[in-house]
Order: sequence, then structure tokens, then C-alpha cells
Amino acid sequence: MNLPPLAERLRPDTLDSLIGQQHLTGKGSILRTAIEKGKVPSMILWGPPGVGKTTIANIIAHTLQQKFYTLSAISSGVKDIREVIEEAKNLNGAILFIDEIHRFNKGQQDALLGAVEKGIVTLIGATTENPSFEVNSALLSRCQVYVLKALDQTALIELLHYALANDAVLKNLKIKLKETEALINISGGDARKLLNLLELVSETLGKNGTITDDAVMEIAQQRIALYDKKGEQHYDIISAFIKSMRGSDPNGAVYWLARMIEGGEDVKFIARRMLIFASEDIGNSNPNALLLATSTFQAVAMIGYPESRIILSQCAIYLATSVKSNASYMAIGDALAAVQQHGDLPVPLHLRNAPTKLMKNMNYGKDYKYAHSYENNFVIQDFLPDELKGKAFYVPQKNTREEELRKFLKERWKDKYGY
Repeated sequence: MNLPPLAERLRPDTLDSLIGQQHLTGKGSILRTAIEKGKVPSMILWGPPGVGKTTIANIIAHTLQQKFYTLSAISSGVKDIREVIEEAKNLNGAILFIDEIHRFNKGQQDALLGAVEKGIVTLIGATTENPSFEVNSALLSRCQVYVLKALDQTALIELLHYALANDAVLKNLKIKLKETEALINISGGDARKLLNLLELVSETLGKNGTITDDAVMEIAQQRIALYDKKGEQHYDIISAFIKSMRGSDPNGAVYWLARMIEGGEDVKFIARRMLIFASEDIGNSNPNALLLATSTFQAVAMIGYPESRIILSQCAIYLATSVKSNASYMAIGDALAAVQQHGDLPVPLHLRNAPTKLMKNMNYGKDYKYAHSYENNFVIQDFLPDELKGKAFYVPQKNTREEELRKFLKERWKDKYGY
């Protein structure tokens, strides 16, 4: 008798047995309260792979005791959607779970609108992609979007111990968990991948075996295909693709691109990753990278396979061979950290708008210097709250373009920001 995979055997059916996502499912949280009241809205669950999207959908169906339909956006079409809707009309509530809803085209998404709006089905869509990009606005407006977080190390270790103590098969093997780093690193924070790897390692070690990092690495390298058959490798390959471009290796970039193309990866998924990369890893060291990546995204969305492979290749090679800088990425990160640390600092009075007489009397806008009234359209003044004066969030890196920016900023701001 073939048993379901460990991840499926251990899938929880109550919120209390769910590990992680406490911001959504913990006591007093928004989603938990809705489930307990039996008034669950249609929703999009957005988060990385293996963090509980499908599990939460199952828990909702189990708790509400409603008919649960599952469709995959990869293999289902409008006909399948309509069949579910017709059947659901005769039921007292039904949940339709659509995995990878971002892969549905506009026609498929439009087929859901009426049933969602009338309450024939409660839609739960799962996606690893930003829904504002891939779910059309009409459907998105009828759904709540809940963001799931990657599981942290504490949660993943808790999951490993829970599996060894509660799964009948693993319990019988009496496996000892000595080290966890390799299990967690290889799984990349994906709970499903972690459990499948744990099962593979445990079965290989046999009764009374001891899990060490060395044992995990050896077993994973020998038999990685056995636990990577459900598409988890998709995320490893996009990671290798991005890291190849970041490392300025066009050969590695094109190879991993070819792996994705051969596997039928969504062209927009690849192009979107390059679009993000162009800003995060190249930025103002070569502003043309963002322009080319944007054009690539637009072009491949119109063309599709097989011709889009050429455009993707051109862009990947350009990005890989471009000068690199993560200064813009670091700048917004530092600025967000300052916002979180200092809270809502007041806008300096001279920068405030003064549309009314009262505001003018309160010195809103007073002493503001209009840059265009000065030589070279520039005058030194403060644009940050007092607590952050002189704080440089943007720090140009050492490449030709950004050295020019550094020189420009130093000429303008003298020593104010330390350029």
C-alpha cells in the first residue's frame, strides 16, 4: 500500500495545529476571527511556496464543513470552472480553491466573477506572485488579500520534531534528530519540501538512525529527484538564474534560462524576475538595464513561446554583463528601517503645503527656497526631519555612472551627507 507523502499525512485540519502564520491564524487575528464566525470572504493567499496556503484553505473547508473543490490553474480551464459553479449552485455554501491562480488568464478569471459576487462559491486563490500584477482588478476587488510569511527557523525545527513524534511511520523508525541546518538550508524555508526531505532521509537511514547535516547532504545529493518531483526545483532554478546574473556570468544565466524554458516556465515569471533584478542589482550604475527589462517584459507578454526565448536570452545576457550596484535597494531598505525606528516624524514646516490662510499663519511653507530661483537650480536646505539631518540613505557605489553621481552630489551638498 502506497502511503501519501509525509507532508500530506501531516497536513493539519485545525488552526491550533497549524505551525506558523500566527499573524493570520493566531488568537484574535483577522482571518481566525472570520473563520470562527463562519463568515469567510473570498480571498487570495499570497506567499512563498510551502508556507501553508493550501493547508489554510483545507482548514477553512473543514471548519465550515462546506464542500471543497480544488482546481489547478495549470491544468484547469473555463469548462472546469463552470462545472464547479453549476454543482455549487445546489449546495449550501462551497469553497473553490485554485492553486497558482496567477496562471489563470483573463477569460478564466472572468468566469469566476459572477459566482464569487453572488456568493455561490467562496474563492480561495493561492499564489506565489504579487496578485496586483496577475489577478485582474475586477476579481481582486472582490477578494481579501492575505500575505503569508516565510516560516522562520524556529517554526521549521518545531515542524521537524512534530513530524518525528507524531507521524506513525517515522515514529516507528525511532529516528534521532541531531542536526537541522542542512535540512532547513536545502528546503529553503518550504515546509512541504522540508517534510519530504525528512521522509527521504529517515527512510534511507532506517530504524534508530541519526540525522546529521553530513547524512542529509549525502542523501540529498544522491536522490534529490525523489523529493523534487512536485516542482520545488522551480524556485531553486530561478535562484540560480538570478545569482548567475548577479555574479556577471552570462553562461550560467543562459543555461538556467534554458532549463526554465525547457520546463515550460511562464515567460512573464522569468521576465518579471529580470525586471526586479535590473533595479535591485544594477540600478543607477546602468539605468538602461531597467528600460531593457521593462521592454522585455512587454515583448514576451505579447509574443510568448517559442520566439520569446530569444528576447529573454538577450536581456539575461545584457543584465549579466552589466556593471552592478545594489545602492538603490540598500537606500530604500535603510530608509524603511529609519521609518520603523523613528516612527512618523513631523514634516519640517518649510516643506509643508500651505493652501489656507490658517496654515500660512502657522508658518507652513515659510522659508522654503524654490530651487529654480537659484544658480544651477539648486540651493542647500534641509529635506529631512531634524532627527535625520545629514543621514545619507543613498550611497553611490564604485562604478563609472555612480562615481559621476557621487561627484554631482558632493558638489551640491558639500559635506552635508558625507559624499
